[in-house]
Amino acid sequence: MRLVKASVEDVETIRTISIETFTETFAADNTAEDMERYIAHAFHTEVLKKEVQNPDSQFFLAFLDEELAGYLKINVGTAQTEDRGPHCLEIERIYVRKAAKNRGLGKLMVHHACEQARILNLGVVWLGVWEHNKAAQTFYEKLGFQTVGAHTFVLGDDVQKDLIMERNVGRL
Repeated sequence: MRLVKASVEDVETIRTISIETFTETFAADNTAEDMERYIAHAFHTEVLKKEVQNPDSQFFLAFLDEELAGYLKINVGTAQTEDRGPHCLEIERIYVRKAAKNRGLGKLMVHHACEQARILNLGVVWLGVWEHNKAAQTFYEKLGFQTVGAHTFVLGDDVQKDLIMERNVGRL
């Protein structure tokens, strides 16, 4: 397993794997219309290009046995999807292909995000997880995250609730 920092040249790869993994994870629990609307906006090439070029965001492509298996997106400062303060790093996306799940890749990505927070001398890593995604909540709890609140996540026209989970990582 390895992570490689992505660049603007990787935008189409990020777009393709975003659509694939998001659909695998959430299509069964949401309407096709809401999925289509969300994907058309969130994973539009120009939107992803701006995200990759944002100096307060970083993307890391995840490889398993030399095959692209997913990616990690982290945010600091104003790139965070919610203002959690200057001492925080957000894990906005951990997207893993279905065939690569349960092989340690998600754990590697969380540990990488925590290490990035330490390098930046930030004390907290946080993320939002859908209130109905119990498997993801359990996964994050096992890695030391605790639920500290909630926020709104809009999928197409559907207003949903994400739980905000955070973990103290200690500063350098």
